[in-house]
Amino acid sequence: MKLRLALIVLVLANVGYWLWARGDLAGFGLMPAGITEREPQRLSRQVHPEWLQIRKDGKDGKTGNGNTTAAP
Repeated sequence: MKLRLALIVLVLANVGYWLWARGDLAGFGLMPAGITEREPQRLSRQVHPEWLQIRKDGKDGKTGNGNTTAAP
């Protein structure tokens, strides 16, 4: 009987967390911060994000951290 009760409580807790994480409980005032707020303070702290460049590795064998691979 105790095991059955524990299982029911855990299933209800999982369903509640799932509904909360999806934002389905927003009508009750229960929602995660990520739904309404997208961390605007991080966007305001960025310094020249347009300078960021993504580059492919060159043919000379250099990796992204400046190390080179040893040739056999």
